[in-house]
Amino acid sequence: MTYHSKIIGYIYSMVIISHNAEETEALGARLGESIQNSDKLFFIAMYGDLGAGKTVFVRGLASVLSPGSRVKSPTYTLVNEYRKGSRPLFHFDLYRISDSDELDGFGFEEYLKNGNCIAEWSENLGDDIPENTIFVKIEKIGESDRRITVDGAEI
Repeated sequence: MTYHSKIIGYIYSMVIISHNAEETEALGARLGESIQNSDKLFFIAMYGDLGAGKTVFVRGLASVLSPGSRVKSPTYTLVNEYRKGSRPLFHFDLYRISDSDELDGFGFEEYLKNGNCIAEWSENLGDDIPENTIFVKIEKIGESDRRITVDGAEI
């Protein structure tokens, strides 16, 4: 795994080249370690094409924030809840959401207040990005290589 990171004011920025799923999962775990003891709750907005490795990244994050949880894509349930850590981790799949107004019907704001949240297909939120957001973009740059960019809130 190759990476470059820097702190820009209060914004954390990191670009990593992952060569396989294990490295992508390890990066998710690294982010989990960065936020697990914070007094803030974070929203992690994920961007990337189908098959880019978003759920693999979430599996790494959950290995730290909710150890022992079985992570799978919440495509049909919209949200999976992982509650084996000190705070809940809520994993959203927003693929079928056409805009953020659709989230009001199932208590999205309550999830944001009660645990750390990570959402795949965050582009469907439009401009309605919550506070304390960390942005994760995963781009395919080869058969198994990925460029992963992490930008966001002070960690």
